[in-house]
Amino acid sequence: MRGPELAELNAFVAVAERCSFANAAVQLGISRSRLSETIRELEGRLGVRLLNRTTRSVAPTVAGERLLAQIRPVLDDFDAVLSSINAFRDKPAGLLRLTVPPPAASFMLAPLLSRFLRQYPAINLEISVDGALTDIVAARFDAGMRAGDLVERDMIAVRIGEEIRGVVVAAPEYLAQHKWPTTPRDLAAHNCIRFRFPSGAIIPWQFEKNGRHVEVAVEGRLTVNDPQLAVKAALDGVGMLYTALGYAAPEIKAGRLVPVLEDWQTPAASVFLYYSGRRQVPAPLQAFIEFLRVNLRAH
Repeated sequence: MRGPELAELNAFVAVAERCSFANAAVQLGISRSRLSETIRELEGRLGVRLLNRTTRSVAPTVAGERLLAQIRPVLDDFDAVLSSINAFRDKPAGLLRLTVPPPAASFMLAPLLSRFLRQYPAINLEISVDGALTDIVAARFDAGMRAGDLVERDMIAVRIGEEIRGVVVAAPEYLAQHKWPTTPRDLAAHNCIRFRFPSGAIIPWQFEKNGRHVEVAVEGRLTVNDPQLAVKAALDGVGMLYTALGYAAPEIKAGRLVPVLEDWQTPAASVFLYYSGRRQVPAPLQAFIEFLRVNLRAH
């Protein structure tokens, strides 16, 4: 009997860590049926059941838990060895996996992706756009991007790009039918389009003026978790919208949305690229960090 292949072990780890064939198949980029076949072949080679399967759940057996505990460090070391070989290449190569919140993906990365891929033809990028506070180590990402106050202390963080600011806007039609707010407190009388984070929290509407900080608990009939949907609702006159300036800027320029409370600033959010310092930084990530420093002119 020949030993297990690397792909089979990677497949097992993906299922065991996620306790789901469906999620693991998405992660590995293969069909669920192919993944199930791979696990069956691995169990056949080893002669032991590694996963308990029911119609509702998947969990490692005792043997599976032991294999997972012992094989995960081996696979990490294997990845590290392959990454170290990159130092001898003329150009860094390999897969770079990132998790990025929607604003950073839209306004920082999207304009630069083609340039980065042309500059580094041997690097493959996988970007997961998600507002959730993802554990990059557990989810096997090389790095993530988020606001500085949300980066865990045990991570290495590199500030990138300019600060992201917010703006409050509404459609001209909405403003024609409602009294313009002159202070943040006036928003209590308006229908406000609220945004919910993946954590379940509603984004706070915060303002600053002359060193004074104000946070308003707004109310509204519409709550969304997609910025494009929120902007569309504002364009249709649903109500006031508090959003990242980048989402609203084209509509403001075209006159389809109007900024209000312009003498009040929204707190600026500095975006950081962060990664674990527990292992050697892969060459593709090193190249990506330097690329962002140059092209986003971090300071």
